[in-house]
Amino acid sequence: MHLPLYLTAAATIMASSILAHPGEHHDDALVKRKLNMQEVRATHGSRALAKCARSQAYQTNDHFRRTSDDLDKWAAVEHNKTGKITPFGNVFDTETTCILAPVITDGPYYVWGELIRQNVVEEKYCRGVPMYLEIQYIDVNTCQPLPDLYVDIWNANSTGVYSGISESGNYAAGGWNSTYLRGIQPTDNDGVAAFDTIVPGHYSGRATHTHLLVHTNATILANGTLQINSGSITHNGQLFYDEALRSAVEASDPYNTNTIEVTSNEEDQWAPEQATSSYDPFIRYVYLGDDISDGIFAWKEIGINSTADYTNDSDYAIAAYLGANGGYENTGAHAFSGGGGSS
Repeated sequence: MHLPLYLTAAATIMASSILAHPGEHHDDALVKRKLNMQEVRATHGSRALAKCARSQAYQTNDHFRRTSDDLDKWAAVEHNKTGKITPFGNVFDTETTCILAPVITDGPYYVWGELIRQNVVEEKYCRGVPMYLEIQYIDVNTCQPLPDLYVDIWNANSTGVYSGISESGNYAAGGWNSTYLRGIQPTDNDGVAAFDTIVPGHYSGRATHTHLLVHTNATILANGTLQINSGSITHNGQLFYDEALRSAVEASDPYNTNTIEVTSNEEDQWAPEQATSSYDPFIRYVYLGDDISDGIFAWKEIGINSTADYTNDSDYAIAAYLGANGGYENTGAHAFSGGGGSS
């Protein structure tokens, strides 16, 4: 008899509990979260665009007139879909429109050479609220999903520190060789890249955010990384989190050990730049359990111009490289040129 994937996962988890070492403690909430996550994965096998009509907000260039009013508009929208939309259905069918997302800085902490992996949560320095994140990329020229993109993701950990960077303002444990909460995933036939990560923490001067960068026509090396400077950079963007979610996360452990003053979305330098009258910079999400500690499933649709190339744009900067012999700082002219300010 063929079992659905999430039931198979349940059996596997239960079996692993039975076969565990004597005296080993099993967190019931963790098991429940794993089962929920497995069901999300199992039921998202197809994400056809049932609603991809061209929006009146479609634009043919990447320059927008942005104001704080745009951010305020989206901040007033309810992004918590718990009980309203199930993560076990096709969430993208309810949201997809053909809207071009603004391109903004990748900040001073981008590292080239991260591993191609879905799960970017490592054993150390990654405690936090689990987040299963799906990003769907749409070509605004055709209003169709974009497969075979390679999507870079990176964000600070729960106490506001980025891996891979060791300099004033951000001394990562593990220094230039650290890789936690960084990775790359290809988009599937439905234009979706999926990641297992955590909700980011905050640091001085920035609201809670996650970085995303899109590569097209990149060369994949045998060691599971992208060849340096191959392909084009088609989009730089940042995901933001509404105040209700941010507040719930910040009140939980270990986020509540962070003594740095919180910066709101309205106070942030880049959040207003990521919003337009038609593009919402905030993720949508549902709780995967009764409490924020059980994690969230989050999703976002991002419209991009697939013919654009920001490789030589000031919004794109490489702070460091991760090579076969470890990480090292980029001391060249293209280091830290992307928009200035803290990442």
